[in-house]
Amino acid sequence: MRNALIGAPVPRREDFRFLTGTGTYVDDLRRPGMLHAAILRSPVAHGRIRRIGSGSALRVPGVAAVLTARDVADRLGRVPVTPIRLCPLPELEPFAQPTIAAEIVRFVGEPVAVVLAESRAVAEDAADAVELDIEPVRNAPLFAAAPDDVAIAYRATKGDADAAFAAAPYMRRESLSVQRHSAVPMEPRGLLAEWDDARLTVSGAAKASFAVRRALAGQLGLAEDAIAMVENDVGGGFGLRGEGFPEDFLIPFATWHLGRPVKWIEDRREHLIAAAHAREARCDIEIACDEDGAILGLRGEAVADIGAYVRTNGTIGPRNIAQFLSGPYRIAHIDATVALALTSKSPIGTYRGPGRFEADFFRERLLDLAAADLGIDRAEFRRRNLPRAADMPYELARIAPFPREDSLDSGDHVETLDRCLAAFGWREKAGVSGTVVDGRRRGIAVGPFIEGGAAGPRENARLVLEHDGRVAVHVGSSSIGQGIETAFAQIAADALERPLEAISGVDHGSTADVSEGFGSYHSRSTVMAGSAILLAAESLRGKMRAEAARRLRCDPAEIRIADGDRLAGPGGASLPLGAIADAGIEAEEGFDNHRHTYAHGAHAAEVAVDPETGAVEILDYVAVEDVGRIVNPVTVAGQAVGAVVQGIGGALFEDMPYDASGQPLSATLADYLLPGACEAPRIAAIATEDHPSPINPLGVKGAGEGGIIPVGGLIANAVADALGVAPSALPLSPPEIRRLIEACPSPHPE
Repeated sequence: MRNALIGAPVPRREDFRFLTGTGTYVDDLRRPGMLHAAILRSPVAHGRIRRIGSGSALRVPGVAAVLTARDVADRLGRVPVTPIRLCPLPELEPFAQPTIAAEIVRFVGEPVAVVLAESRAVAEDAADAVELDIEPVRNAPLFAAAPDDVAIAYRATKGDADAAFAAAPYMRRESLSVQRHSAVPMEPRGLLAEWDDARLTVSGAAKASFAVRRALAGQLGLAEDAIAMVENDVGGGFGLRGEGFPEDFLIPFATWHLGRPVKWIEDRREHLIAAAHAREARCDIEIACDEDGAILGLRGEAVADIGAYVRTNGTIGPRNIAQFLSGPYRIAHIDATVALALTSKSPIGTYRGPGRFEADFFRERLLDLAAADLGIDRAEFRRRNLPRAADMPYELARIAPFPREDSLDSGDHVETLDRCLAAFGWREKAGVSGTVVDGRRRGIAVGPFIEGGAAGPRENARLVLEHDGRVAVHVGSSSIGQGIETAFAQIAADALERPLEAISGVDHGSTADVSEGFGSYHSRSTVMAGSAILLAAESLRGKMRAEAARRLRCDPAEIRIADGDRLAGPGGASLPLGAIADAGIEAEEGFDNHRHTYAHGAHAAEVAVDPETGAVEILDYVAVEDVGRIVNPVTVAGQAVGAVVQGIGGALFEDMPYDASGQPLSATLADYLLPGACEAPRIAAIATEDHPSPINPLGVKGAGEGGIIPVGGLIANAVADALGVAPSALPLSPPEIRRLIEACPSPHPE
C-alpha cells in the first residue's frame, strides 16, 4: 500500500539545525594555513586604470599577496570574463564582465585587486593601503560595441497588435517605472577555496553549482572533474546567490595561484554595491479594449537598466518583461519591446520573479485605469479577460531573439480570482474606497498573476541503499531555503513505499552528489528533481527486487516491499533491506523537460494611508495560488508569505539610487530600507491543487516566486484607490505619497 506523504504538512527537517544554530555556513569553515581575501573595488564609476601600487600593502605584516589583472594574465595568458549562462547570444559577448578590471572600470564596486592576508582585518587594512589611480571617463559610451549604450533589445509578439489598436474603440497609454532593488539575503555571499593534489575544492557554492564549475574550469583551463563544488547551508538566495560572479573566479584563482586555502566573506557594503541588482525599468504601456472591457491588444516599449555588464543571468529580467507583460490574460494581439541599457551601475541579475514583478506593476496599474475609464468594476474587468480551463494550453507571446514558444499548461484563472475575492471579502469591502478611519484613508485592490517554473533541460537524482536499510537521496538541485530536504524526502518515501524515516537524508547541489545537475532557479526544483526522484526510485526498486530475487531464488516479479523495511518473496521468505546493501545498490536517473509549468493565482490587499505623513499600512492581505499539486502545504505557505513580504519591500521601501556621477547612495542598511516584522501584515496564504500540470509525473508546478510577482501593482492600486492619486513609480515611500497628493488635481479631500 502506498504512503500518503505527498500532500502532508510534514515539519521541515532543515529547521532544527537552523533554529538551534547548528547549521554549517561557509564562514563557519576553517582550514590550516588559510588566507583571508579582501577585494579592492573601484571607487570610480567609469574610468581608466593608470596605476595600482601594491608596495605599501605588501609591507603590512601578515599580507601574503596582492593580486591584480596582471597576475591573472601572467598565469593564464588572459583575463577571463564571467560567461553568460542563460540565453547566451554572440552579440552579448562584448558586454561580459572581466573577472578583474585590467584597464577600464565601469561601475563603483568593480574588482581591481585582491589582497590575501592571515586575517580578514589585516587584508582589509592592506586593501586600504593599495595605491589606486583611476582617471575618470566622462560622457563616453561604456563599450565601443554599443555607442548608444544599448546591449540588445527583446521583442515579444502575438497576432497583429497594430491592427487591433487601429480598430479599437478604447485605448489608454501610461508611462510607469520600477526602481532598482535587490534580494539582500540575510547572509551575504562567501567562498572557501582549497587546492590540494591537483584538485580544486570550492565551498559556498549555491543555486547552479555545476554551471559555475563548468565556467570556472574554462576560466582556469582545468578539467571539470578536477573541481569540486560543495554546497553549505545558506542564509537565503532569492535568485541572487550562486549566479557566477567575478569572485567565483578570483577566490579559486587565488588558492590555485598561491597553493593555500583562501576564504572570502562579503561585507554588507560590498553586497549592496557589487552583488547583482535587479528590477530597474521604465515602460510606456498601451491597452486597447472594446466597450465591454474585452482586451483587444497590448503594446509596450520598455527600457531596462542592466548596469555596466551583461552578467550570468542579466538578460532574464528584461526578457521576461517583454514576454510576460501580458501576464495571465487572454490577449490575442501583443507587441512589447524591451531595450537593455548599459549604465555605470552594478550589473543586474535575477531576483525572485525576475521581470514578472516589473511587468505586473506596469500592466496592473494600466488595467485599473482602464477599468475606471470604462466604468467596470476592477475585479470584473479582470474576470472577463482571464483564461478558463477550456482555453488550455493557452499560447503566450513569442520572444526574440533567443526565440521560445510557450503556453500556459493548465488551470482556470477565474477560479483562483474568485477564490481570492471570496476569502478577502471583496464584495463586503467594496465600499471602503477612500473612506477615512482614524485619520487614514482606506483602499483595496486585486491582481491576478502567473508564475513560470520547471526550466529544463533536465535534472538528476541518485538514490543509494545504505547498510542500515535506509535510502540516501542525492540531487542536482540546490537548497537555497526552499525546504527541498523535506519535500524530496516525502517524494522519495512515497515512491519507495516506505516511511519518511527510511530516507536518511537529502544531499543537494554539490557536484559529487550526482553525475550532472542544473540547480535551483525558475521555480524548477520540485518539478525537475522531484520527477527525477520518481524515476530513480523506480529504478532502485527494480534493482532491489532483482538482488533479492537472486538471493531468494525466485523471479523479481515475486518480490515486494513489506512493512517498509523488508523484501518479501514467495513462501514467506524475506530479507531486510540492509542485507542486500553490500551489493552496492543505487540508481541515478534524469528527468528531461522542455516545457514550462505555470502556477497561477490572485492577491488582494487592503491598505490604510496617512495623507499627512505618507505612511502606508497593509491591513489585510490574501494570496491564492494553484500550484498543480502540493507536496508540503507548510512549505508552500511559507514560500508564499515570505515572498509577499519581499514584494512589500519592493513596493514601499527598497531603493538603490545612484547620483549623477555614478556613486551608489544606498551602501548601508541605514540607507537601504527593508521590511521588518512591524511592516509584515496579516497574510492569508491559500494554496490550491485543482489543476495539476500535465508536463511532469508529479503534476506539480513551481511555487517559490508567485508570492512576490503581483505585490507592486497590487499595493500601488490599493494606494490609488485610497487617495484618488495615480502612482506611476515604485517605491511608494512616504515622500512619494506626499508628492502624489500634492501633484494630483483632485485627490480625495483631506
